[in-house]
Amino acid sequence: MASTNSWTLEIASPVAAPRLFRAAVTDWHTLAPKVASHVVASAHPVDGEGGVGSVRQFNFTSAMPFGFMKERLDFLDADKCECKSTLVEGGSIGVAIETAASHIKVEPAADGGSVVKVDSTYKLLPGVEVKDEIAKAKESVTAIFKAAEAYLVANPDAYN
Repeated sequence: MASTNSWTLEIASPVAAPRLFRAAVTDWHTLAPKVASHVVASAHPVDGEGGVGSVRQFNFTSAMPFGFMKERLDFLDADKCECKSTLVEGGSIGVAIETAASHIKVEPAADGGSVVKVDSTYKLLPGVEVKDEIAKAKESVTAIFKAAEAYLVANPDAYN
């Protein structure tokens, strides 16, 4: 029987927490195809209006090992820049993992920037072993926040 595993990640950013959270988390389906078009071909809401229970789909380019993923928003506190989501379809669901969920919190830093804290849990399918997937997942999450950060630094009036 497969056990539940997890990984954590912290990313420092010079961008204020509310701006980074809005750009890289709640509105990422809109921003990603613009700032990460080499990875995200398109993205759109599937169900809901962006609140808890909403599902959005990301369609990937050939740069990713899978064509798409759908994630459901399970918890959202926009004021505290915190959310939890579950991968519900696509990605590695049914291929390598049974379930996957993420908890993201973007906290203010003393210097006016922020610290992104990610806690991801997953359950592998029986017989599947993790090789370099965790490192790749951390690289992907870091790339998302750094792409949003670069956009926000270049566009200081965006997401205020």
